[in-house]
Amino acid sequence: MIDRRTFTTALAGAVAAPRIAWSQGKAKKTFFYVSQGPALLTYAMDAEALTLTPHTSVTLPGNVQYAWPHPSGAFLYVASSNGGSASLGIKGDKHDLTALRIDPDTGALKPHGASAALHTRPINVTVDHTGGYALTAYNNPSSVTVHRINADGSVGEEIKQAATLDCGIFAHQVRVTPANDAAILVCRGNDPGKGKPEDPGSLREFTFKDGQLVNRTTVAANGGYGFGPRHLDFHPTQPFVYVSRERENKLNVYRLVNGKLEAQLLFEKTTLADPSKIITRQAACTLHMHPNGRTLYLSNRAYDTVKQDGKDVFLGGENSIAVFAINEKTGEPTLIQSEDVRGIYPRTFALDPSARMLAATNMEPVLVRDGAGLKTVPANIAIFRVESDGKLSFARSYETDPHGTSQFWSGVVAVG
Repeated sequence: MIDRRTFTTALAGAVAAPRIAWSQGKAKKTFFYVSQGPALLTYAMDAEALTLTPHTSVTLPGNVQYAWPHPSGAFLYVASSNGGSASLGIKGDKHDLTALRIDPDTGALKPHGASAALHTRPINVTVDHTGGYALTAYNNPSSVTVHRINADGSVGEEIKQAATLDCGIFAHQVRVTPANDAAILVCRGNDPGKGKPEDPGSLREFTFKDGQLVNRTTVAANGGYGFGPRHLDFHPTQPFVYVSRERENKLNVYRLVNGKLEAQLLFEKTTLADPSKIITRQAACTLHMHPNGRTLYLSNRAYDTVKQDGKDVFLGGENSIAVFAINEKTGEPTLIQSEDVRGIYPRTFALDPSARMLAATNMEPVLVRDGAGLKTVPANIAIFRVESDGKLSFARSYETDPHGTSQFWSGVVAVG
């Protein structure tokens, strides 16, 4: 583990002027991006050496919520907001979708065109497979918008939807299907609490054509009660859809038939190493499929605290990457590893394009019990080697200093 001060100083001191021209014909380079509040930090990613090298950073109009690259790798589209949790009443008044140009040599980010103002806090963004449209999901109120992406890669106008869309409760992700003719809005719902009943979750599929969404089908067994989906990913070659259920710590598998999401559940698996030993609230988080389709990775997070001597102290729980082997014929996932992330709250993680390296971002420093005393587990980026069987081997951890913010999002882009 390298010294946190050394790593942070190197990051702050690295200066590289972003280039405007997009280079063609060069070998691809891979960059890892991590948000710290409104700052988006750039690291060069070396999958052979299993290292991250800090470069520059750029500041967005608000705290980074999520980002998604253009299919060309030339641009990154970032949803940002000065809002926060609706349960805490942090509504905010500035919400934006911003295009950033990616320098193909250094990975440095530079604003590209004007940001588009959004109507409320965005929680997720994706880009369709043509690179012509950016779709943004919002959790309160649950909704989705579509913006045109201009020919030069800048964010264009919002496309007014002709249909009245049924967007469920607490949307958390939107993804375009592999055929690019439909979009699925993942709606988490909410647990009961503070005198309020449970809000049911659902998967809402819309047809998608020329930037227009039309209600198509809803998947919500038992009316969506006891069903809290957060994120989904697609198998690269088979018609299987994998859905993490945040509120139940489950992984569900569904099938796409002629591009339509079937309601029938194929498989349901626990995401936890030992679901009988839940200490406090556990939450299944994001998931990513290995490009060979034989392994799926899903993050588990625990983060609740209790007051001790006036300080917030972690209660305990599983913070891990669950590794599932995938049966390519049936789509069935089998849990083969639960790898500790050496930190607290791995909200996001990413694989390099060759899937030899996985980087998990632990959001913020947390106090934990250490014998009779307390110690701080720092915010960090944990690096793992992806073995030939898909399992993870811990390589190193880079301690980071979010400066009072959180590392809310991270992701990988290959350029060149």
